[in-house]
Amino acid sequence: MLVPFLDLNAQYQKIKNEIKDRFDKILNSCHFVLGPEVEEFEKRFAEFCESKYCVACNSGTSALHLALLSSDIKQGDEIILPSHTFIASAEAVSYCEAKPVFIDVDPKTYLLDYTKIKSNITKNTMAILAVHLYGQPVDLDPIKEICKEENLILIEDAAQAHGARYKNKRIGGLGNTTCFSFYPGKNLGAYGEGGAVVTDYASIAKKIKILRDHGQPKKYYHDNIGFNYRMSAFQAAVLNVKLKYLDEWTKLRIEKAKLYNKLLKGDNIITPYEPDYTESVYHLYVILSKKRNELREYLNKHDIYTGLHYPVPIHLQKAYQFLGYKIGDLPITERISNECLSLPLYPELEEIKIKYVCELIKKFYKN
Repeated sequence: MLVPFLDLNAQYQKIKNEIKDRFDKILNSCHFVLGPEVEEFEKRFAEFCESKYCVACNSGTSALHLALLSSDIKQGDEIILPSHTFIASAEAVSYCEAKPVFIDVDPKTYLLDYTKIKSNITKNTMAILAVHLYGQPVDLDPIKEICKEENLILIEDAAQAHGARYKNKRIGGLGNTTCFSFYPGKNLGAYGEGGAVVTDYASIAKKIKILRDHGQPKKYYHDNIGFNYRMSAFQAAVLNVKLKYLDEWTKLRIEKAKLYNKLLKGDNIITPYEPDYTESVYHLYVILSKKRNELREYLNKHDIYTGLHYPVPIHLQKAYQFLGYKIGDLPITERISNECLSLPLYPELEEIKIKYVCELIKKFYKN
């Protein structure tokens, strides 16, 4: 039985007529960059996130960069963030010529461990970049308290957490800025690159809008050196169609994650832990296995395809070796990177295939 890690075509077949209708309108109007589709999406996504403002841009990485710039992050500043995340979280810091300061993660949630923040604060620390990884929100209240005490900015990386809830509040607007990615494989994915910054601050939204569009508050009048970070109307059209289905798709993801939890209970693996103050949207279903590589190879031989998120933590990546981190500096992060395995999970995944995956995992550990 073939079990792909992700099946975007299955989703497309259900909404393709709506997508094509939106594309036809764009082609007839010739509003290809920003324009009505993008404005509609910004309004709707802000409402979805229970926030006041949304500024769409061309990628999640650009969203992070713009969020940092809107907080006046500059050369020499230090930003505290987890090493267990996609490298874009750190790249955005580097784009500002600031310094990423990596800290370890909680052993149960795999998310930034707030108890390790204070010991890493220096006179140059300007912000905390909290990453809501795998669809699971970070415990924000203790981080917000530290930010208040130390006069720090809180920026959220929610690239994998569209619709997730923290203490019954949707992610978006809980910090100064919240950044989203709409890469095709995301819970809310475009058909190319896309991103957005969500905030409750009008001044921040205004600044980001100017920066994303060559620093111009109006055409050909440039107040800042900006960027070409504008969203394509075609990507906004896809997101406008998909957004109305997102809650339904999230419910299906949660149901399938619960089925995995039930079927894998008691095996020689660790299944995802979800604190009672969060509602994960399960962008990824990640297990830990001390025999990760062997298990992955075994599943692959049976046409079950998995992912690794992420096999090398950022502090040990060649790109950041200049910071001087070494093996053993962040032991929990390093253990998770060696043991994590992402199983297939998407709204259209059939129950029979989940059962097949779990049966083979059990078989692997019996051999």
